[in-house]
Amino acid sequence: MTQPAPPAPPARPAWTRAVPPLLAAALVGGLGWALLRPADQAAGGPLVGQTAPAFRLAGLDGQPVALADYRGRPVVLNFWASWCGPCREEAPLFAKLAARPDAPALVGILFNETRPQDARDFARQYGLTYPNLQDPGVATAIAYQVTGIPRTVFIDAQGVVRHIDQGGLDTARFNAGLAKIGVPGL
Repeated sequence: MTQPAPPAPPARPAWTRAVPPLLAAALVGGLGWALLRPADQAAGGPLVGQTAPAFRLAGLDGQPVALADYRGRPVVLNFWASWCGPCREEAPLFAKLAARPDAPALVGILFNETRPQDARDFARQYGLTYPNLQDPGVATAIAYQVTGIPRTVFIDAQGVVRHIDQGGLDTARFNAGLAKIGVPGL
């Protein structure tokens, strides 16, 4: 005797087959956006509103420079490297700001720069007359949560991080960061 076949399960509506791929696409898109969005559009980030991490590093000229040296002045930190294309594109903005008598303190911090002479040549080529510091072991970059360059950190006169911008700056984005630390734009 043969047993009758069990009844077939009820058919699922066709739209339910589309839900898993749509959810997966939304998840991948959301993660990609969160990881790749510029820091200036991030919801503050953990450093914004916090006291800027202290550092003391040697400049390309061998002279030590500390963030505390600029207490009472707005500071613009720029993490860069000579091999970075966007760093080259934004360098004229920093040179122009540095030439102003009312300029904030400008400090460059080299990121994974393996050839200091290349950094010296870069600074000379673009007229970067402010201190450019070596960060061996990238401890300062880690403290400032640098995951890519260029990264620019705008610190107010009280030593509080007010704005962070990731990626090559244009004049509008540069001016937006300067405004957050009370410095007139270019």
